[in-house]
Amino acid sequence: MNAPPDPQAKALAALASAMPEGMLLTADDDLLRFSRDWSGDHYARPLAVARPRSVEEVSALLRHCNAEGIHVVPQGGLTGLVGAAVASFPSGEVVISLERLNKVRSVSAIDFAMVVEAGCILEEAKTRAEAADCILPITFGAQGSCQIGGNVATNAGGFNVLRYGMTRDLVLGLEVVLPDGRVWNGLKTLRKDNRGYDLKQLFIGSEGTLGVITAAALKIFPRPTQIETALVGVESVEKAMELYARARRECSDLLTAFELILRGGIEIAMRSPAAMGDPLSSPYPVYVLIEVSAGGRVDLRALLEGFLGDAGDIVLDGVVASNRAQAARLWMLREMMVEWQGRGGRYLRTDVSVPISSLAAFVSDALAALKASHPDALPVTYGHVGDGNIHLNIVPPEHMGPEEMEALFHATEEVIFDVIDNHGGSISAEHGVGKVKQQAFLDRADPVALELAGRIKDALDPKHIMSEGRILAARNARGHD
Repeated sequence: MNAPPDPQAKALAALASAMPEGMLLTADDDLLRFSRDWSGDHYARPLAVARPRSVEEVSALLRHCNAEGIHVVPQGGLTGLVGAAVASFPSGEVVISLERLNKVRSVSAIDFAMVVEAGCILEEAKTRAEAADCILPITFGAQGSCQIGGNVATNAGGFNVLRYGMTRDLVLGLEVVLPDGRVWNGLKTLRKDNRGYDLKQLFIGSEGTLGVITAAALKIFPRPTQIETALVGVESVEKAMELYARARRECSDLLTAFELILRGGIEIAMRSPAAMGDPLSSPYPVYVLIEVSAGGRVDLRALLEGFLGDAGDIVLDGVVASNRAQAARLWMLREMMVEWQGRGGRYLRTDVSVPISSLAAFVSDALAALKASHPDALPVTYGHVGDGNIHLNIVPPEHMGPEEMEALFHATEEVIFDVIDNHGGSISAEHGVGKVKQQAFLDRADPVALELAGRIKDALDPKHIMSEGRILAARNARGHD
């Protein structure tokens, strides 16, 4: 007696026959690199991987998947940390990799705008902007592998949010393929357009749940001719915030970055063989990495040195980079800290925000609560002061078993989130919700906001084929038919 046909195999065979040759990957070896994100914590084998080369191919793919009820998940550079882009729906998903849609379509130094396809690597887009004597200011450690579509879909943040805003603030227009295969062409570079609803905002930060972003029109800015960087030591987070308030007034809009690092983070960075010892003459409880940038005739170095000199009542010690190589070494401390905190194995990543005025109190309260509840865990605290975003990560004690570690991560995350709630903050400032933070998000979400979000999802993706179970609960878990 013959076995009944496998519905998934039948659906994939139909999909393969409907797509151009070479677009669909199904072999296990081919699927491997699309199965795990950067964190290493999220792994799942997709049913198949589609690699379209044009918006027309994305449209044809989604039209077929929608008609056949095949679940899909868009995927960029897999640098996310919340499980949003890894195939994980129970009935299986087809990954839509945007890596072949990687062109920079245009760069205009008059419009100060560029149009970039979703699969373009962020660093390549930044290089193309620089060739036009401009900058694309989205900047963070993963820029050598993350893709523009993923940056938009997750509303990426980074080091320069203080001056330039989140990715949302840089998007002028989008090209999006809807779940039914229709193409919404909102790709424009207008700075002012007040014709009704701003539909692009629905897709920015939607984490692939409402459609596939295939291209974005982005703001670019004149490239600074001067950049000055300093690292200073202060006695407390409160003093760092006092310094920040002064910097915002005295350095004005020339202030590009103001990064907070507690001493524990510096010590972790110094574990790297690339580190060159303690960055200042003595250790300090708290460090601030400051960057200012400008063009034109501003004497930027005199501005920064004058500001730091006048802040002698706060700054205990510091160094101003004498050249770009020294500035790069100061920034390397920030990057080495992120890399080396995980060298011993897994650790808990949190990505929270509070009102800037509450940042010092939040750090104090959170560290005190963690010390009281889990004194053996190592908290690593750093963040972007200018936007109230703190990464308070938890490194477990050595030789802790997997189950014990999971229990520790869950418990310490709840401690941190409870403190966030007390300060009116957000459990996700940059990384998004995905699947990892979904329950914590749903537990705290306003019921009206959830209802409205569900209606938007139902309207744009009535068959719920797009990234189902990310951000919002899957439809069957929400009580729908």
